[in-house]
Amino acid sequence: MPEIIIDSREAAISDSLSVKRILPFRQRRMVGPFVFLDHAGPLSSFLTDITSLDVLPHPHIGLSTLTYLFSGSVTHRDGLGVEQIIKPGEVNWMTAGKGVSHSERFENPELLKSGGLEMLQTWIALPKEKEELTPSFVNYQPNQLPILSDKGVWMRLIAGEAFGQKSSLAIHSPLFYVHMKLDKNATTNLPHGYSERGVYVAKGAVELGGYTYKVGQLIVFSKNEDAVLTAKENTELMLLGGESLGERFIWWNFVSSSKERIEQAKEDWLSGKISLPPNDSDEFIPLPVNKLKPGSNENPAPGLMS
Repeated sequence: MPEIIIDSREAAISDSLSVKRILPFRQRRMVGPFVFLDHAGPLSSFLTDITSLDVLPHPHIGLSTLTYLFSGSVTHRDGLGVEQIIKPGEVNWMTAGKGVSHSERFENPELLKSGGLEMLQTWIALPKEKEELTPSFVNYQPNQLPILSDKGVWMRLIAGEAFGQKSSLAIHSPLFYVHMKLDKNATTNLPHGYSERGVYVAKGAVELGGYTYKVGQLIVFSKNEDAVLTAKENTELMLLGGESLGERFIWWNFVSSSKERIEQAKEDWLSGKISLPPNDSDEFIPLPVNKLKPGSNENPAPGLMS
């Protein structure tokens, strides 16, 4: 049986964009190195001003961010000077390391007329010895990522190793991240060889052990659980997990193994040490007022877009 079932909670991350927030969860803050998971959309309503979806420039340390779209498009700009439009099936992989800022902008006026917007973003904690890496950014195209299909099952290996395949994405610790589509009544098991594993139901529903799990639920499994999931309808899943990196402190958009490093990151953002994107520097998200104890493991509403 699963260790825990996490139900998503609604979180507003810009004027007009709310998401299903799955991680972190009070009773289970991480699954392997995955410390954060948001699911935005599907959004197909018409807005007066699509820019009200925008997430302004904001900082990160101690993590990599992975953005993946089902539909729509988003423009990423960061403090390295990168400007990249991400489209469905692509991966934006940004390693914040010692500190970087970025924004996510919705600049295509046809976005909500052509399939809407649906995306997932996760933060992946860095190993302690790599938390101060030099920031970097890579966009991966769909043809760079392995695809498998068989008997009503289609999957794209976004990151790491699973089901005998290895992604080209340059990860920093053992993990897997898979986008899987199941036809009704098709079955799948979980990748083996990892101590922590989870399955997020993005669309549809799956059955396991007589129980049905639906959209917005993350099913977390133990290392030795040999689970078989059956699709109750056409279903899309995100499989994720890996090896634990130990405790991480999370405050706003900062992740670190050190409370003191979180405090330094706050000062770095206030002082301008973490520079704004050179082509998106007119506005930014200010540091939240910290009403918690310094270094607290409670997070004042992290943003979706890392």
